[in-house]
Order: sequence, then structure tokens, then C-alpha cells
Amino acid sequence: MVGLLTPRALNRATLHRQLLLHRVELPAAAAIEHLVGMQAQAPNAPYVGLWSRLDGFRSDELAALLTARQVVRTSLMRCTVHLVTARDCVGIRPVVQQVLARGLAGSPFARHLVDIDLEALLAAGRTLLAERPRTRAELAPLLAARWPDRDATALSYAVSYLVPLVQVPPRGVWGETGPAALTTVDAWLGRGVHVDSAPDGLVLRYLAAFGPATVKDIQQWSGLTRLREVTSRLDLVRFRDELLDLPDAPRPDPDTPAPPRFLPEYDNVLLSHADRTRVIPDGRRVPLPPGNGGVVGTVLVDGVFRGTWRIERPGVLVVEPFSLWSSADRAAVTEEGMRLLAFAAPDADSHDVRLVSSST
Repeated sequence: MVGLLTPRALNRATLHRQLLLHRVELPAAAAIEHLVGMQAQAPNAPYVGLWSRLDGFRSDELAALLTARQVVRTSLMRCTVHLVTARDCVGIRPVVQQVLARGLAGSPFARHLVDIDLEALLAAGRTLLAERPRTRAELAPLLAARWPDRDATALSYAVSYLVPLVQVPPRGVWGETGPAALTTVDAWLGRGVHVDSAPDGLVLRYLAAFGPATVKDIQQWSGLTRLREVTSRLDLVRFRDELLDLPDAPRPDPDTPAPPRFLPEYDNVLLSHADRTRVIPDGRRVPLPPGNGGVVGTVLVDGVFRGTWRIERPGVLVVEPFSLWSSADRAAVTEEGMRLLAFAAPDADSHDVRLVSSST
């Protein structure tokens, strides 16, 4: 067991692993695998997340990966939609299958499924979704035709929770729109999910992308439970404050500068620890607005959550600081904001970054 990490040291280590201390030269697929997926409830959010992390990232790189079926949108950690590579889709799904099953059991739909032949329901759902992609709303009446005495929405949600599925393009393609149409992993990728459900490898990958971290942090991110049994058998560095880490993981100097970063809504760096003080020292809630994403988000200044941003109309970026920023911080955020507009609104007649007083 080794000594303690200061909050700033923990912050810089996390930012480094999250590719937020400096932009890196990586293919988008490699970055998505390093990050163990990206939150993708808002379909366009991962584009801004990758832009903030990768040198020279272009939206058409990720769009091409989606249409080529090299990355997919699928429900995984915490029962939420994540953008992952095809390889991670088939590898991670069996590890978190219990999380999705627990999510269904704790949902309002569970009471409509008591004593149903679940295997028959899932088999019917697989067949219908393998025939062609369908939304939950399209799937529901088809299932209700076989189980007319059951709630159709509950039937549809049971399939979407328990059967490995992906959301197909154009959903998630930058500049396009489309419904959340689902098909099976087998039909879309030409192969099924793995059999191995051991969480050991996933725990190690979490630490590589989010560490150092506690067992509670890992459980918060994944939705898995009883992971202390797993970490106890792994070769890890153990700090006195219950933080765990990989033996050879980078932990930068706490004085390493952290440039401002514009993050999309739902970015995992803000949501994937039980103790979020490493990036949210004041305990502020992370805004989780609905929508397609790519036009609102949060701002990191000196590595911590210090403001929000929104693109009010093409070419106009409004930034709301939570507190008084130094003139140097304001200048750096404005410069980074102009880069964001060049990425997110390249066809606008002009670009303007406005820093305004926070309404909160």
C-alpha cells in the first residue's frame, strides 16, 4: 500500500487517461476502445467528445465507422446507450448482461411480465428484429399479437433490455437524423456476443481509462456489484484512501497545465465515478439535457467543471461560467470555443463566442 494522492494529482491522472490533458493523434476507433466506449444517449455527443480529445478529428471519420459497422450504438454500462467498437460490443455485453437484467427487473415494465415465458418472448423479439431494424414502437404491436393479454410496451422493452441489440444508422450519423431502430448484434455484425462474462478485464480497462479509482467508482461506472472480490485478485497498486490503479499507469505531475475543454452532454469523465470531486469539486449537478447532442455541454477550466456552453444558432457559442474567471482563462476558453465552432458549425457565415453571466 502506498501513500495518498492529492485531489489535483487525481484530477491530472484522470484527465490524462481521458485524453483531455492534450489532444492525441489516434484513430477514432482506437480512442473509443481506450475510453471503453462513450456515452451516446445524445447521438451527436460522441463527435464533440472525440473532437475535444483527438488531434485533427473530423466528423466524417466517425460517421464512416458507424455506416461500416465498425462502431455501434448499444446499451451497455449502467443500461445506457454507449458508442463502442464492434469488438467491444460482443466482448463487453456478456459482462454487463446482469446489469441490464437488473435494470429491467427494477423498471415499471417488470410487473407486466410476471409468469411470462421469457425465453419465448426473447426468441420472438430476436426473430422480428433480425428480419429488419424496428423501433420499440414498431416492435410492440407485433409482440402483442402473440401475447394479447400483456402490455405491448413492456414486451418491447423486455426484448430491448435482454437481447443484445444495436441502433442502426442513420441514427448517430453527424448531419443526419433517424429513429432509434434496433436490430440484433448477430444480424448487424455477423457474429454473436462472447460467452465469457468474467469482469476482470473490464475492471482493468476502466482503471486504464478512468483511474485511479475506488471499487465504488468502478461499480458506479459499470453498474456491476461485488467488485471488491474481483479487485482483490488483481495485481493493482493500492493507495491508503482506497484508490486502486494499474501498476504501470501514468500519473502526471499535479502541476501539469490543463487547457480548457468543451465536453458534450453525458460525457463519461463527469459521470463515471461515485466520488466526482476530482472533476466537480463543488458537487454541482451535471446537466443532462434531452436532444440529439452536439450543441450543448460543459466546460472544463483548469481540469474541473466550471461552466456550460450552448450553440444558440449556427456560428454563435454562448458560454456561462459559474464563477469569475481570470482574463487568461476567458481568453483561452474563447479561443477553444472558436475551434469548437469551426468543427460544429463550419458553414456558418461567421463565428462568435460570447461569455455571459451564469443563470444558476
